[in-house]
Parts: sequence; structure tokens; C-alpha cells
Amino acid sequence: MMAAVEPVYRPVIGFALGLMKTMRWRVNTSGIEHIPLDGPAVIATNHVGYLDFVFVGAAARERKRLVRFLAKAEVFDHKIAGPLMRGMKHIPVDRFGHASRAIDDSVEALRRGEIIGMFPESTISRSFVPAAGKTGAARMAMGAAAPLIPGAVWGSQRILTKGRPKNFQRDIDIDVTMGEPIAYEPDEDPEKVTLRLMERIEEIVDRQQRYYRQQPAGPDDMWWIPAHLGGSAPTVEDSLAINAREAAERKQRRAKQTEGGA
Repeated sequence: MMAAVEPVYRPVIGFALGLMKTMRWRVNTSGIEHIPLDGPAVIATNHVGYLDFVFVGAAARERKRLVRFLAKAEVFDHKIAGPLMRGMKHIPVDRFGHASRAIDDSVEALRRGEIIGMFPESTISRSFVPAAGKTGAARMAMGAAAPLIPGAVWGSQRILTKGRPKNFQRDIDIDVTMGEPIAYEPDEDPEKVTLRLMERIEEIVDRQQRYYRQQPAGPDDMWWIPAHLGGSAPTVEDSLAINAREAAERKQRRAKQTEGGA
């Protein structure tokens, strides 16, 4: 159940709910009965927008649960976001150092009965089609013998996503769907479990995309529709190429910083 004492998380939830009400951002949920009312679970979803964690968290709130999300360590260094993230007991991921520590911290939290939320793709998909997932979600769930719940969020990319200007538009539907937990054996290869997880996430996302209630306002508003459905979002191949280029640029910047600090 939702923890009684959450001096930071509860006010943040109140602010988020107020913002959603003001902006008329409607969170339409389905399958939330798969989120346990108590005890541990890992919720793993696709990633299409920067506010995905807000809407996934809102869905879990209907089950009176709080979700501790994994987030890149740099967010925790921010003078405003950092204290909030720590206060909400989210878990930092050091993408350039000891990433495995986040797995260990998550397993500990799961064993305390927490729900962990994460995005197996580890980055926003510019194509809005789920990319290959990393094994972290499966390893966490298996490490704590916790349910591994596949989920999907759709519509949040219309508000705030990678490579697009902010769009604080009113009257946007955000669909959040949870599926049945992924079955796994205690000693199974996490790679195989992850493949099943991502296959299920892809199925849920595809259904969300095809049955989404709202339509683009016109040709200039087709950018949030995947290319394979006739939209102007980058193709999967183009999205992967952009990600590879950005990763190479980050690597170069880190190398220069290291040289400068030597």
C-alpha cells in the first residue's frame, strides 16, 4: 500500500495532479489490476516522452502505490531536481560508471516491498517504436523474485519528447496500459526474459497506437505518429542512427573532459 509518510513524494504528486487537471491531460488506464496492492514489482514500459514517469506513476496511484523510478545520475546532481529525486527515493543510474549498483539498490528496494519503475530501452525512442531492451528490469525482478510487469504509455510524446519543442497543449489523452506479469524461471537467462518482456511491450504499444482516440490536427501534426503508420516520426533505422551519433559525440566530450582534468 502507499506509504504513510512521504513528505516529498506526496506534495509532488499533488502538484502533478493539479497540472494534469489544469491542462486537461487525461490519463486513461487499463490493466492496472496487474499492479499488486502490496509487495514488490518491477514495472517496465516503453519510453516516448520525458513525462512518461509522471503518467505511469499516476496509473500506479490508482492502486495506491508509489513507484521508485530509475533515472540517470546527472538528474540527481541538479540543484532543484536532485533533492526532489532523493526525497522521492528514486534510484540513480551511473551510465558511465557503476551501472550495476542501480540493480543492487533496486533489488534491495524490491525486497522491502517497493515497486520499481524503469524504461528498458534506457532512452526515449525518437521513432516511438520500442527499441531493444536492456536486461536490467529482468535482473531486478529475478533478483528479488518479484513480478515483472510489462507496460506502455502513449500520447506523452505530444507534450515533451526528445528533439521536439515543448508543447504544453491542453486536452491531450495519455494512455497507460499494464499487462500480465512476464513468467520466468528463477535460474533463467535474463536475456531470454528480456526478449519476452520487450515482445509484450511492443504488442501493447502497437495496440495503443492503432486505437488512440485523438488524431493529428493536420499534416504538420503528423510528427508524433510512427512512420510505419503513415506519420512523419523518424523511422526506426533513422532513430538508431541518430542515437549512435549522439552516443559517439558524448563519448568524445567525456574523453576531452578526462584529458582536460588529467
